[in-house]
Amino acid sequence: MSNALEQGLLGALLDSWDRSNTILVNLLRAVPEGGLAARAMEGSPSVSEMFTHMHHERMVSVLEEAPEFAGTVPAEEWVAEADPERIAKMLNESARVVRAAIQGRVETGRAMDLNYDHPILLLQLLIFHEGYHHGQIKLALKAAGKPVTNDEAGPLTWDLWRIKKGAS
Repeated sequence: MSNALEQGLLGALLDSWDRSNTILVNLLRAVPEGGLAARAMEGSPSVSEMFTHMHHERMVSVLEEAPEFAGTVPAEEWVAEADPERIAKMLNESARVVRAAIQGRVETGRAMDLNYDHPILLLQLLIFHEGYHHGQIKLALKAAGKPVTNDEAGPLTWDLWRIKKGAS
């Protein structure tokens, strides 16, 4: 990278990705017992399937856009995984893969291979995509009578965006 400002911006963007993944894993861990099977309505994906879909989307995106950073893409996309710790492990793995791909491509000045004018656009798409599913997950839990209230979710999600590094 050419200067300190660009390094600082990349660091802030990668930090936003790290926070976004932490928020997603925190939401997963806040899902009440039986909530992974919840659906917003009949025919909709389950909460579990949405989490595994997000992992799959991350891995496929890196394979297509920066294959030198790709890990193993799951064979199936919408998997009903019952173990929240297994899902958390998948999400953390794919978050590391995405982070490495974005950082590697930005630092070398390489565009993504297929769809994005700049690697940061992939990062933004994934954050938007996951925010969309975050809302769907909360709706599915509410519809199933297993809501995660805003008072419960706030400290695990929204508050993580407001933390300054080094703040206690």
